[in-house]
Amino acid sequence: MIRRFALLALLAACTPDGADPVAADPNATQYLCADGTKLAVIYGTDGNLKLTVKGETVTLLAEEAASGARYGWPSDGSNYVWWTKGREGTLYWKDGTKGGSESVLHAACKEQ
Repeated sequence: MIRRFALLALLAACTPDGADPVAADPNATQYLCADGTKLAVIYGTDGNLKLTVKGETVTLLAEEAASGARYGWPSDGSNYVWWTKGREGTLYWKDGTKGGSESVLHAACKEQ
């Protein structure tokens, strides 16, 4: 956890005015969710991605999905889950303290 915050601080220090490097990347796919939240995603060539939501950037790994593409963090702890199908996605919060139950944070996120 401390390493993640240190990395985020380092990335913010390397960009002008603390701008988010993922959101500013021309290769980032921008999403606008039904609630007005904006997400930026960089899909890596390794099958993983970097996702920025509300100024926080996280790396998520490809996971098995019955339909579409699903990304998360392989742990028993709490983390984001990004699930896409076509040009639309949903961001979930996986709560490690509640047996891994997932709740929707941002739905109907459409690729811009």
